Amino acid sequence: MIKCVTFDLDDTLWAIDPVIEIANNSLFDWLNRNAQLFTRQFSVTDLPRLRNEVLARYPEIAHSVTQIRLRLLQEGMRSAGYPPEQAEALALQAFDVYLEGRHQVEFFEHALTMLKILRERHLQIGALSNGNADVARVGLGDYFDFQFNADGTGREKPHPLMFQRALEHTNLRPEQLVHVGDHPVHDIEGAHNAGFWTIWVNQNDQAWPGGPAPTQRVRSLSEIPQALIEIAEFAAVRVTL
Repeated sequence: MIKCVTFDLDDTLWAIDPVIEIANNSLFDWLNRNAQLFTRQFSVTDLPRLRNEVLARYPEIAHSVTQIRLRLLQEGMRSAGYPPEQAEALALQAFDVYLEGRHQVEFFEHALTMLKILRERHLQIGALSNGNADVARVGLGDYFDFQFNADGTGREKPHPLMFQRALEHTNLRPEQLVHVGDHPVHDIEGAHNAGFWTIWVNQNDQAWPGGPAPTQRVRSLSEIPQALIEIAEFAAVRVTL
């Protein structure tokens, strides 16, 4: 019996690229007013390079988009000429501005209706994300029972740790959970290897790239409730210990 559905967030329930663009623009508006030494030296187009430099120096934080962004801002502030304490304070303030913009998401069509249907079916609903969006801050707190992300667990999907945390939290067996996501490796392969059923959200009608096939495929979030019914019917005849 299916008792829990977990969701990836970015590019599953909303498009991430427009969100990051908004967040970066808000960040640089703030930096232009409050950290002009930084903006004299760096622009939005420098962010990918700065990110790569941070990852080269600190590979141990590669799993955490939060730590990467904070370190990028801290290093950039120091490079721009701010003393260490001021660089640290400015970086923290700048990150808060960025994070506020990062939560200005626009849900894909049918997302809220779909979540409402799942809630009415009394399913547990969780979020498993490699990003740093908070379901409460984007307005989904009433739909989700729990959330784990790479920053909190210390590992990114497809590593099994995040899926294991979901199992521990719900006290369920893997075959009682379905994971929904857009990424063939991070979501579908990772959840498959953890023993979950899977739904691939393929809104752009892409060809399956290979690897463990999803249990179900949907091109619209509106199709998820029916896909879950079909998975539950199949799961009902599966022999479990």
